Amino acid sequence: MSGALGLIRDFFVSLKLTVALLALGIVLIFWATLAQTDLGVWGVHEKFFHSILIFAAIPGTALQVPIFPGGYLIGGFLLVNLVAAHLSRFRLGWKKAGIWLTHTGLILLLLGELLSGLWQEDFDTSLDGGQTKNYAESERYNEVAITDATDPKFDDVVAIPESVIAANEAVQHPRLPFRVVPRLYYPNASLEMRRDAAGAPPSPATQGMGSQISVTPLAITSKEEERNIPAASLELIAPEGSLGTWLVSPDLGMPQHFSYGGRDWKISMRFQRRYLPFSLTLLKFSHDIYPGTDIPKNFSSKVRVNAADGSGREVLIYMNNPMRSAGLTFYQKSFANEDRTTVLQVVRNPSWLMPYIACTMMALGLVLQFGQHLAAFGRRRRGAAAAPAEARP
Repeated sequence: MSGALGLIRDFFVSLKLTVALLALGIVLIFWATLAQTDLGVWGVHEKFFHSILIFAAIPGTALQVPIFPGGYLIGGFLLVNLVAAHLSRFRLGWKKAGIWLTHTGLILLLLGELLSGLWQEDFDTSLDGGQTKNYAESERYNEVAITDATDPKFDDVVAIPESVIAANEAVQHPRLPFRVVPRLYYPNASLEMRRDAAGAPPSPATQGMGSQISVTPLAITSKEEERNIPAASLELIAPEGSLGTWLVSPDLGMPQHFSYGGRDWKISMRFQRRYLPFSLTLLKFSHDIYPGTDIPKNFSSKVRVNAADGSGREVLIYMNNPMRSAGLTFYQKSFANEDRTTVLQVVRNPSWLMPYIACTMMALGLVLQFGQHLAAFGRRRRGAAAAPAEARP
């Protein structure tokens, strides 16, 4: 192969490229580790590892320019480099079976990390003793919920993602007799009663409790122990005209009620929910400590999994022993309210098996390769020992 195609092949199979990518990866990990103090875990993931390029602002301006390759770019080039070098240099055969198996496992490991970054979803569910829930809530994302609460036995909910509100997109849902038009959005804000704030600006709402509240925008935070609390004002517009503007925020707590078209409605902004194919009931939460200390020894939650057909089973969830069901994994994460509330992390990751398969293949490949070399070394030693014996008369 010659010409441009040959240069491209030589570039991607080059060992120098491998070394350069590994060096860039080391710098990226070190940089991200330092940045975690300010950005938190999720901020570091998004900026450094789940990105093609890392951007920074030019001092004194708001212009963002790329300054370093991100995790997706480095990992993608490593994957191409590994596959290209493997196909170019190694031939199928029993003697290379260990290398093939090890490299295939490494390729699966890289693909698994990519798919986890693209597909994995993380939610939390908090349960008090005896409480039953059929949903989990996001730590990072929010949604506006507009609920038809006319039927006391059933809530018909229309959930609008926060991203739609942030994009200032009007929403006309088939189940809503009015349009939802965003008028104001802050990704992070503080709320205060206007009567308690001297010189407070006018409220962005004309209806509900929001008309008595002032909103102050805050800087976005990425720290792990903090959370952005958004706020938005939404105007509801019916065919006959405006129904008013409502302030929504997770900080408001309870939904706000109003009536329209002979039906009862509720509007609120809440943490984004993921509904489960079953419900969970907390039977018992245990917080064990080492005797004579306050050092945690174990957290465990005994829950009942209630299926839709009325059947159920009891499961004990504790540290390093999650529950897997319906494609979801439930981990014991934390607790609250003086041991009265358990917090379970709910993870959906369709590619969760890939790292286990990849590591198993790599281990088997290394054992096979080492075993072949050990056997060959043993044969050479036996052959060397037998040669002097044959030479003697």
